[in-house]
Amino acid sequence: MTTMTDASVREFKMPDVGEGLTEAEILTWYVKPGDTVTDGQVVCEVETAKAAVELPIPYDGVVRELRFPAGTTVDVGTAIIAVDVAGGAPTAAEPALAEPALAEPALAEPAVAEPAAAEAAPAEKETKSAGSGRQPVLVGYGVATSSTKRRPRKGPEVPFQQAPAVVAVQTELNGHAPAPTAPAAGQSRPLAKPPVRKLAKDLGVDLATVIPSGPDGIITREDVHAAVTPTEVPATAPVQAPAQAQAQVIPAAPAASYDSARETRIPVKGVRKATALAMVGSAFTAPHVTEFVTVDVTRTLKLVEELKQDKDFQGLRVNPLLLIAKALLVAIKRHPDINASWDEANQEIVVKHYVNLGIAAATPRGLIVPNIKDAHAKTLPQLAESLGELVATAKEGRTSPAAMQGGTVTITNVGVFGVDTGTPILPPGESAILAVGAIKLQPWVHKGKVKPRQVTTLALSFDHRLVDGELGSKVLADVAAILEQPKKLITWA
Repeated sequence: MTTMTDASVREFKMPDVGEGLTEAEILTWYVKPGDTVTDGQVVCEVETAKAAVELPIPYDGVVRELRFPAGTTVDVGTAIIAVDVAGGAPTAAEPALAEPALAEPALAEPAVAEPAAAEAAPAEKETKSAGSGRQPVLVGYGVATSSTKRRPRKGPEVPFQQAPAVVAVQTELNGHAPAPTAPAAGQSRPLAKPPVRKLAKDLGVDLATVIPSGPDGIITREDVHAAVTPTEVPATAPVQAPAQAQAQVIPAAPAASYDSARETRIPVKGVRKATALAMVGSAFTAPHVTEFVTVDVTRTLKLVEELKQDKDFQGLRVNPLLLIAKALLVAIKRHPDINASWDEANQEIVVKHYVNLGIAAATPRGLIVPNIKDAHAKTLPQLAESLGELVATAKEGRTSPAAMQGGTVTITNVGVFGVDTGTPILPPGESAILAVGAIKLQPWVHKGKVKPRQVTTLALSFDHRLVDGELGSKVLADVAAILEQPKKLITWA
């Protein structure tokens, strides 16, 4: 690695993410040595244990050096890119980093090397510290000083150039050598949503070479798949040896194929690692109690259909989860002591006079629980709008760290997977979590007769240090009563 001594060269360091997070993994570089960058231009994607972000460069200049290849985990405060703010070109001392083929460093490693290393990365903003100049800080975090040992790399450092073995494999599969064309200096990066970027990284596709078919030039999943589909060999192609011809028609086995290996090891990192640590901490710190109730929600489903036709809900997503969330908020209003947390240091129960309603969401990067701030103060249309935004943001991988902090109670909808119910684990620091099972048509005694009714099972887990059985039972019973008789939303609200 070359050490920069030129006074005009500025080093951009991995930003401090705070809250005990001391490292981040570089997922993708959007620039290469020789590219011109401007203040605020995104230069790479990184992933921490909290979320995924794109990092903008805080000054103008020409890229001199990329200090680490994609896939490397870097300590906070370590310089990751050097930029010549005077606009100079890369020096002769860095020939390997100035190759045009450096635009897609992901091609320097097989696509199956790390199945879980291609997850999306969080957003960043910049702040100014007194006497220290500009310093990039991730959204939702402050600046903290921390020093930890860097996690060992999984293999030798790979130069920023396309490996010959990868070139050979792609040549055999496609009938021609790969041609990853780097975008011109200053050119805007390809437009694609985070899941599409993840797919492209998994498949080893340079988005700069993909022809977009989506609206406004956005690259779609189909475009990425088309970029890796083997093309027919031209009739004028030279005759290959039998071994080469055989290799050409045999597709590469997927990472999880039973034919390729007996086992697949997936590194635990990022959001999945943070979730695992949080769940273990919660399960073995808060004494969990889970109670269940099965309820007829036929009237609730009818109300959902009526609300869909209401002009106040035009353009909003109305579903059973909306009324379940409202039912839980009303139950909390009737029994406010359940909306609390345990302060171990001061041996106090902290009752919250606001509800930040968490909604558990499964994403490609793992389980996240963003929350709706001050959900208790929202009207039903406002709650519907907030739920829609929360779900859409989570699916697109754009949930910010701030959106996942400060939750008080949570809902997890396991019913979307066809599951009847479960025993959910509390998010750390919260007092209760409500699991909603699948809504199914079942025989039910209604007005003295057995009739087919829409039925679901609810499960409420709570922290028995601050919620006793009576309080937990009353909250769960109230939620069930509202879903069975939605008019209670009026009489109890």
